[in-house]
Amino acid sequence: MTSITTEIEIPSSFPADKVFKVFSDFDTIAPKVNPEVFKSTETIEGNGGVGTIKVFTFGDAVPFTSGKYKVDAVDPSNFSYTYSFYEGDNLMGILESITNQIKIVPSADGGSIFKQTIVYNCKGNEKPTEDILKVEKEIYEKTFKAIEAYGIAHPENY
Repeated sequence: MTSITTEIEIPSSFPADKVFKVFSDFDTIAPKVNPEVFKSTETIEGNGGVGTIKVFTFGDAVPFTSGKYKVDAVDPSNFSYTYSFYEGDNLMGILESITNQIKIVPSADGGSIFKQTIVYNCKGNEKPTEDILKVEKEIYEKTFKAIEAYGIAHPENY
């Protein structure tokens, strides 16, 4: 099995604990701030912790309709969260899974750095095109900025 890894790093003026808290509300915020990509998220099983299973319904701006994922790890004390897509047309028929590892790292200036590692676990030798990887990276970056802006605009919640 072939794997392809994409790394994203985005600096934020928002402190790590607040970024993590805002991202903990991803299911609610993402459809508000980026509805063309994230139509909805539904919890199928669990309470949000490890083992929870959710389904994303994607919006019209992406060529996929849905993706089912499982929460693999949540570590609020280290501002990290890992989840893996294992079912859905977002796997494009060529992927076994897509693992997303998110870590918010405090920076010296009081802000933070949002780090996301995306591992595409391919079936056989097929893999996503460079165009698809580029578009997905742009979507993740745009979504981070939109969620960050939402958190800044709603300091009473974060």
